[in-house]
Amino acid sequence: MRLTGHMLIGAADVFGQGAELRAFNPATDETIDPPFGGGGAHDVDRAARLAAEAFDSYSRTDPETRARFIERIATNLEAGAPAIVERCMLETGLPRPRLEGEVSWTVGQLRLFADVVRRGQWRAATLVSADPDRAGGPRPDMRMHKVALGPVGVFGASNFPILYSVAGGDTASALAAGAPVVCRAHPSHPGTSELVGRAIRDAVAASGLHEGVFSLLTGAGHELGEALVDHPEIKAIAFTGSEAGGMAIYRRGQQRTEPIPVFAEMASVNPHFLLPAAQATRATAFAARFVEQMVAGVGQMCLKPGIVLAVAGAGFDVLRATLIDKLSAAAAQTMLSPGIHGNYERGVGRTREAGGVTEIGHGLARQRRFDGEALLFEADARSVIADMRVAEEVFGPMALLIRCASFDEMHEVARHLRGQLSIVVHLDEADHDLARTLMPVFERKTGRIVANSFSNVVEICDAQIHGGPFPATTDPRFTSVGSSAIERFLRPVAYQGIPADLLPPALQDGNPLGLWRVRDRQLVQA
Repeated sequence: MRLTGHMLIGAADVFGQGAELRAFNPATDETIDPPFGGGGAHDVDRAARLAAEAFDSYSRTDPETRARFIERIATNLEAGAPAIVERCMLETGLPRPRLEGEVSWTVGQLRLFADVVRRGQWRAATLVSADPDRAGGPRPDMRMHKVALGPVGVFGASNFPILYSVAGGDTASALAAGAPVVCRAHPSHPGTSELVGRAIRDAVAASGLHEGVFSLLTGAGHELGEALVDHPEIKAIAFTGSEAGGMAIYRRGQQRTEPIPVFAEMASVNPHFLLPAAQATRATAFAARFVEQMVAGVGQMCLKPGIVLAVAGAGFDVLRATLIDKLSAAAAQTMLSPGIHGNYERGVGRTREAGGVTEIGHGLARQRRFDGEALLFEADARSVIADMRVAEEVFGPMALLIRCASFDEMHEVARHLRGQLSIVVHLDEADHDLARTLMPVFERKTGRIVANSFSNVVEICDAQIHGGPFPATTDPRFTSVGSSAIERFLRPVAYQGIPADLLPPALQDGNPLGLWRVRDRQLVQA
């Protein structure tokens, strides 16, 4: 695949007439060719109108056609993986194995959603038979299923340039729901985005679908994103990024003449609770693994362990000393972009200035301009409770050790935490009674509770939840990872007394799609 610097608006290659954008290699501090033409509001309008034109036909595609289309995207990504990975390495400084893994996970995720489309449970097809003789008045024939909201605007993520970007979970789940996608490429990796976008567009053409099923827009600054959120043909937005960025988009979506849902995955510190019995027996092993996970990907992961809470007592000194020791050998690594590096430095500065917080450990000094140096801070629980801002996310290789005088203090910190994408508890059998008191708090604070492991790796499956209360997301009812992510882009429609030949296939008496359906309160495949 050849890079051209064009946007992909339907079937057309369009070189934006706005300010040109070039990718930047953070490892070498150099810009990279080719130039990309910046898009504007008129490009958004063209893409959104094409998506609206595509909606009626695409949202009514039969399951096999839609599933095969999504599988074609996966196949195209596999074929294009060498070029995609090479370009992405230049634009992000990320290592080849990590990016090859992202391609593999993305392909697996797409194939999962193809399977979801075929299974059809997402339709929630429900039939209630007419009862003309019901006491109190006749009951009409009622049927219900779910349909796509409409065209979806997707913002590519910076930290996972393949897995959470152009062909990531947001795009995959929207396409599975029957929603055309207009994607705004992240300006930090426009070349990667174009290559992936071409793989999707080729699948659109090979599947004989309307060209408006997918478009890719490129541009720096806020104009492009704001125009995408504002466009009346866009009916939902999916975003992965910072709390500030996500909330700006969310507020803009609510201020439209027709407000739309904005599903933003934002901030999380993913606290790890080390309970006393586990701490007494495996503080060393836990600390070593914690540091390893904390610095993975230079801490630029939404599930980075950012806080560890432990009770002063047996094993605490070992925990603290091991954290410091392991961190001292952690190499400073190049961060994804100058902007992310700058935000990390500012977050570190705020932490250093906070009351009751002490810097107790650091990794090796940085060698390059945009390297992130690993850091560890410590604070007692009372100081954190007094100013919970020190327990907020700093995106990068930094963590906070919270020293609790008692389990009650640990419980109190848990109650004061903001919403999280994940919470992890490390426990032995002797800790189960304590853990039992924490579980209701954890359920209120997160969408995913993990025991005796680390939450960095997200298993993409039917049971996964990657979401949680604010500020983890803007809507804790939904996930951005796992098959139920499709629910974000669906809405229910009821059909009362509709003639049989006008009913959608999912609700017809003959059940031509072979779905499991609820019929007169019974789950049947009929």
